[in-house]
Amino acid sequence: MNNEVAAGNTTSTLGHLALGLTLLAFGLGGTGVIDNVAAGDAAGLATWVGGVTLFLVGLLALRAGDKGEGTAYAALGAFWFTWGTGAGGADASADAMGLFLLLWALLALTLTMAAAGSGLFGQGVYGLLFVALLLLGIGALADNGGLGKAGGWVAAVAGLVAWYGATAAVAGWPTALRRAAGGSAPAAG
Repeated sequence: MNNEVAAGNTTSTLGHLALGLTLLAFGLGGTGVIDNVAAGDAAGLATWVGGVTLFLVGLLALRAGDKGEGTAYAALGAFWFTWGTGAGGADASADAMGLFLLLWALLALTLTMAAAGSGLFGQGVYGLLFVALLLLGIGALADNGGLGKAGGWVAAVAGLVAWYGATAAVAGWPTALRRAAGGSAPAAG
């Protein structure tokens, strides 16, 4: 098995871990699967882990010359900090929340396209984030709880994928599967 992780450096690993935990908490809160827990309950985690940590990791990546991850993590840090400190609160209207989520879905789409050469972990996480934000944004604008729950599940899956990528980098777990013919086909990474 191939144990290489496409972006296994420290900033990438920390960024995927912060993004994964934040998305998982946000997503599970959005599904309604846990009684009395909503997406807004993840605001503290989103502010500090998703916001501050990702922004700092982005700055470190930029300083190290990695403009792709630096841009991604700094922008995602800005998203989570903004959501955690205000947009995700009870004071925002459903229409404002829907617009906010749709605008940030555009960022996730940009990150998905920019990560085309980084393998399935990078592109997969950002692609799932795009779908989650799109569903959540449309669900908020249309006052459709079903779309919101679907978006929560997609966000939770994105969080698990990001968490696995970070954990695989730290633990040396495989991120590629062997083909039946003996060659390796990247499954993620």
